[in-house]
Amino acid sequence: MTVQKDLQKAVAAAESAKGTYATFAQSTDDQTAKQLFTQMSQDMDQHISQLNSRLNVTEQNQLNSQAD
Repeated sequence: MTVQKDLQKAVAAAESAKGTYATFAQSTDDQTAKQLFTQMSQDMDQHISQLNSRLNVTEQNQLNSQAD
């Protein structure tokens, strides 16, 4: 259960970071910074996807263990 909770916290943190980067991108007039923060926000989509994938695996493993 600890791993699942840790993964859930990691997903929440990644989603928060994504939002922060998107906010930074919108709030700057510096095009280089805007591009950087936009890319960082988009990169977080992949991180969130990977974390959610791992979370799904751990949840499935737990369900399988309970079924045995």
